[in-house]
Amino acid sequence: MREPDYENVAPRELKARLDAGERPVLLDVRERWEFELARIEGSKLVPMSELERRFSELDPAAETVVICHHGARSAYVTQALQRAGFSDVSNLEGGLDAYAEVDASVPRY
Repeated sequence: MREPDYENVAPRELKARLDAGERPVLLDVRERWEFELARIEGSKLVPMSELERRFSELDPAAETVVICHHGARSAYVTQALQRAGFSDVSNLEGGLDAYAEVDASVPRY
C-alpha cells in the first residue's frame, strides 16, 4: 500500500492543538445537513460541491485542515487544494467520525 501524497492530521493531535489555542482554518466539506448534525466548533462550511465557485473565500497561505465524515471527501479536497497552490493543507484522518472519539462535544451520526 502506498503512502498518500497529502498530509494527514490525527484526530487526537488536532484536538490537542485546538485545546492549546491553535487556530488553523477548519474547512468542512460535508453537506449543510451533515454540518448541522455535528461539527467542530469554529469550522467553516464549504460543501465539496460548492468548492469551485467559493474558492475565493479561502486563503492559500493559511494553515488549513480539511474535514468530512470519514476522510474520503476531505482527502480529495486536500489534494485539490495542494494542486491549487495551498502550501499548508492537511486532511483530518478518519474524518469527523474519528474526531468524535476524542471530543465528546462532537456527536456521531
